[in-house]
Amino acid sequence: MKKIIALFSIIFTIVSCSDDDNNTPNNVPQNVNTTFNFTHNWDGTAVSSADFNNIQFTNANGEEMSIEKLRYLISNVTFYKSNGETIVIDGYNLIDVTNDSELTYTPNIDIPTGSYENVSFTFGFNNEDNYNNNYPDLNSALWNVPDMMGGGYHYMQLEGKYINTIDVETGYAYHAIRAVNMSNAPDLLFQDTFFTVNLGPVNITNNISFNIEMNIAEWFKNPNQWDLNVLYNMLMPNFDAQVMIYENGQNVFSLKNISQ
Repeated sequence: MKKIIALFSIIFTIVSCSDDDNNTPNNVPQNVNTTFNFTHNWDGTAVSSADFNNIQFTNANGEEMSIEKLRYLISNVTFYKSNGETIVIDGYNLIDVTNDSELTYTPNIDIPTGSYENVSFTFGFNNEDNYNNNYPDLNSALWNVPDMMGGGYHYMQLEGKYINTIDVETGYAYHAIRAVNMSNAPDLLFQDTFFTVNLGPVNITNNISFNIEMNIAEWFKNPNQWDLNVLYNMLMPNFDAQVMIYENGQNVFSLKNISQ
């Protein structure tokens, strides 16, 4: 009888340990880190800083052009669960393609494993974040918008040269900010031009990298075919131009793939 009881105890212990081993790792979400890698192309042809400063791109309007500077800001990475819960990473990243700086963004907040209906980020700053020039690093990077235009920060600086209608190289400055109507200063009127980029659903099981592409050519073609001979400079105080930039930005970013 004692042998039977002892054998039962051994079997119960083994089964209990086995159950613990099987259930604990699978049922408890683990916190993992997320990384966002940004690459760039011109209608499918890879673009890096090595391609800058040469007239080698042709936009939808037929103008030959170069890129000499490309910087843009993303913020508020957000994870959406099916139960309505959201996880917002309150931070930003200034991507500087010109200097190959901050092309990879790893937020300092880990995310629980599990299924998410969507992951998104904001191009630029929303209105809550875009005020009072409170970010010393962005101030040092000369990322500010002048107070006469409402202050805050740029969303993007894209600059270079293009061949104009008389075959002369001319500089362009395609800068994105919050659209401002200055016709009745000092009573400025604003329109939001930041936008959300949705990356879609994901099941996070481990440390994860989102590989995101920007098609630079899209800034000049859809839905507004951009004529650099007309809109090449002084775009920041141009309300209508800022709205057009916002509209063209809707198709600029895409999710290339995910690795984990």
